[in-house]
Amino acid sequence: MSKMQPRSAGRPGRGGARGAGGHGSERAAGGRGERRGPRGAAGGRGQATRGQDRRGQGQRGPASRDDARRGSQRQGQHRQGQRPATDLIEGRRACAEALEGGLPLKRALVAMGGEQDQTLVGLVRRLEAAGVPVERVPKGRLDALSSHGAHQGIVVQTRPFAYAELSDVITNAGDGHALVVLLDHVTDEGNFGAIVRSAEVVGAAGVVIAKARAAGVGVGAYKTSAGAVLHVPIAQVSNLATAIDELKRAGFWVAGSTEHAAQDVWSAPLEGRLCLVMGSEGSGISQLVRKKCDFECRLPQRGRVESLNVAQAATVMCYEWLRRESAAAADTPADGAVPAGER
Repeated sequence: MSKMQPRSAGRPGRGGARGAGGHGSERAAGGRGERRGPRGAAGGRGQATRGQDRRGQGQRGPASRDDARRGSQRQGQHRQGQRPATDLIEGRRACAEALEGGLPLKRALVAMGGEQDQTLVGLVRRLEAAGVPVERVPKGRLDALSSHGAHQGIVVQTRPFAYAELSDVITNAGDGHALVVLLDHVTDEGNFGAIVRSAEVVGAAGVVIAKARAAGVGVGAYKTSAGAVLHVPIAQVSNLATAIDELKRAGFWVAGSTEHAAQDVWSAPLEGRLCLVMGSEGSGISQLVRKKCDFECRLPQRGRVESLNVAQAATVMCYEWLRRESAAAADTPADGAVPAGER
């Protein structure tokens, strides 16, 4: 298995490694590499899939001008493909899970007159003990904020997530071997959170995502990442291709994960200072981003199912990088030690 050379030594030979097939649904890396077809640019990706806890303006009329203005602002952000600055979580169980999951909560809105409901009282006490401000509001205000009216007397508001800059990710990578995972418009927040969890577990230096038309850190991502979004830098960038160029200047090789690659993950140089590119669920890696990749690889497959989804594939790829790094570290003698064959 060949070792990754420094970027100054020249890129790995593509040697037909880049397949020409289009991207099927959720075919991030697995599948049959022999399949061929015309490569198209990424199709129109929908807006980021949001969990049910992300709230826009409800169907009922706003209780105040402020509520109406906030609802209008959220709707405008959705139309522009932007994520709201905050997430509203409604319902007692969902609010309790947010508290237990360590989400940064800005405040809790609780319906007036709920003092006789012991379940609600207990939840409010837990929120107050955690330092979350609690505000008593008319039920009509919660109705206006709720997406379906099932708020059960409580809505909590999360603080905006603090995204990193790409330079922060590069700094976190240091000068040696490091892994950065770049997501080309992954839209499902559950998939996104699962990928961040895998990246954090293997010790990745960071995750890079697009600002528009891509899943970001919301309620669903906190949950599926098991809190990993708080422990690994996540950078939002306006242009993924430009971000890849910057990572290359920082010494990273760029590997595209696609089922249409000629070489599989076991033979590809998936090691060293690496940027792993994972494509979207529906369209895979876009044509522009794919051209930026130094090489491509796929997961070998024997079964009949088309391929793993992007989160599963990313986990395998991340662990293959970790396996190579762990093996390399085991082969490197400690300072002052003499290899057994040289004694």
